Amino acid sequence: MIAAVEQGAKPEAGKDWSFSGSYAPDDVVFLLNPKAITPIDLAEKERLIQSGERHYSEMLSPEAVPDERYMRLYADTLAANAPRVRHDVAALARAIRARPQTAESCVVVSLARAGTPIGILLKRALQRLGVTAWHYSISIIRGRGIDAQALAYIAARHGTANAVFVDGWTGKGSIRGELDGALASGRSGFAPFLAVIADPAGRADLAATCDDYAIPSGLLNGIVSGLVSRSVLNSALVGPGDFHACLYMPEHAASDVSRAYLAAIEDAADWQPASPGWSPALATAAREASEKMIKTIAAECGVRDINRIKPGIAEATRAVLRRVPDRIYVQRRSDPAVAHIGLLAESAGVPVIERDLQTYRAVTIIKDLGGMQQ
Repeated sequence: MIAAVEQGAKPEAGKDWSFSGSYAPDDVVFLLNPKAITPIDLAEKERLIQSGERHYSEMLSPEAVPDERYMRLYADTLAANAPRVRHDVAALARAIRARPQTAESCVVVSLARAGTPIGILLKRALQRLGVTAWHYSISIIRGRGIDAQALAYIAARHGTANAVFVDGWTGKGSIRGELDGALASGRSGFAPFLAVIADPAGRADLAATCDDYAIPSGLLNGIVSGLVSRSVLNSALVGPGDFHACLYMPEHAASDVSRAYLAAIEDAADWQPASPGWSPALATAAREASEKMIKTIAAECGVRDINRIKPGIAEATRAVLRRVPDRIYVQRRSDPAVAHIGLLAESAGVPVIERDLQTYRAVTIIKDLGGMQQ
């Protein structure tokens, strides 16, 4: 249930917001306003986006619970990679504690919703290291910016000096650019310091690795993210002083693995990396390789708007789940990390093509339906 927050409630100055989705209230506070939102057909949503009639953030498409075969692939990925996620979260926590700004206390500001489970795990890891930590999950939208009301809420309660923005991974770096642009004026007081688990785009300030590996939460949508949808921003739902909106989905409670995912990561065995972890030098090399690959694919496919290119395992997966894909590239069809993408492609009738992808293991190209893309 939604703890102490009714659908469409209005944030009140000075009062604590308490929406945590299906997570424990101690793990996260979503600075999102749950509203009654009617999902729109996937194909129609894509048409509206590409025609320029509506921005992608104004709409949601329906979220179906994956079938048993797909959930088995998710379980296999979780079993294989939970130890690595646990290791990488711990590495991030140690690096954050080593920063003077966050050595004693840290406000983890995860970017909903891919950042939410990582933010929870990171908050717990920081607390185990003796760092006082809080965790809020807020909306940031490509082309529309970050939720200024959510930032003001955090600043009023904790200040701005010890905040770290957290996401699961980088794709092309679009959200990184959005974060920089939103905070560039300095008026909010927040620095755009971004920490992620996997940084194949080389755009984070801090990461555990540049490897594009299958972070298990990237395979699912709301049922691994507290039964909370992607954030929504339109004038019918979000007025002055409101947090960005979302849809809470209790109808999927029987399939919810949000808390089980956290437990699986924290109970995982030890893992030792076979290659060096993240460093600024490795990130620079990854960024150069990423930009080269995206330009090459855009030229080959005649893509004028690079927002139709979704690189990285997680972004490629979500593009198939939430958009209308045209084709999928993978480094190797036999790679277990992309087995779930192959299953989605088979169901959608989308071709899967092997090619060199530089720092990535999968890339989805959104179908061009004509008109303006966003």
